[in-house]
Amino acid sequence: MSITDQEGIGALASEKETRLDVENADLRRLLAQAGIDAAEHKVLEGLQRLLLEELHHRIKNVLATVMAITSQTLRNTDNVKDGLVAIEHRLLALGRVHDLLLRTQWTSASLASIVETAIEPFDKGTRFSVQSPDIEVSPAAVLPLAMILNELCTNAVKYGALSNHNGRVAISAVIDASKQRFGLTWTETGGPAVQMPTRHSFGTRLIEQGFVGELKGHAHLAYEPSGVVCTLDIPLAALAPTKPADTAVRQQASPPAS
Repeated sequence: MSITDQEGIGALASEKETRLDVENADLRRLLAQAGIDAAEHKVLEGLQRLLLEELHHRIKNVLATVMAITSQTLRNTDNVKDGLVAIEHRLLALGRVHDLLLRTQWTSASLASIVETAIEPFDKGTRFSVQSPDIEVSPAAVLPLAMILNELCTNAVKYGALSNHNGRVAISAVIDASKQRFGLTWTETGGPAVQMPTRHSFGTRLIEQGFVGELKGHAHLAYEPSGVVCTLDIPLAALAPTKPADTAVRQQASPPAS
């Protein structure tokens, strides 16, 4: 074999090796990309599954709440017409709470926004004074807090400080860091003379037993001569927002570092 032939064969071999190196590099790049795509797909699948489960859970909770409000309101009303009005008001309050949570993408809501959402339909002028700490509240705690305030507002419109032109309501909230407790006080003044009710209404039971029970707290209604006073005592942990769900999914689904 001549030198020229040897050089030609060597050139072909070198060209083939170069082509193989390029193909191998492309293959390695594709495999690496496939690994990344697979990891991202796994994260997205996990997030989608978690979101569907959360949506299912929320829908069940909403339906259960609506059913409880409807059945218990009708069971405890003197006539169907009043019952339907009460149901409408409670469902409207429930809708306002969900609007608030949608605006915050169901992450959390400030205590100030919860109070504002609850009292806005009843606040004609300067009937309310509010003092509250700047804290964020978890979605699970937003609904009970707002609905308690809605029941207090409704009761005040019917019988208390909001049933005339002179009554006022003071809402104050405090945090006891040493005991890890949250306290809220609702105080009515300037309304008609208050008398102890002869029976507990459904709204009262919702406040003292229902919604506050979801927060593992306690509620106390006092019928003072000057006006109704309601105090809430709730564990601070029951209000604290949890870690965002997508972060948790990403941490669980992310492949281990090599």
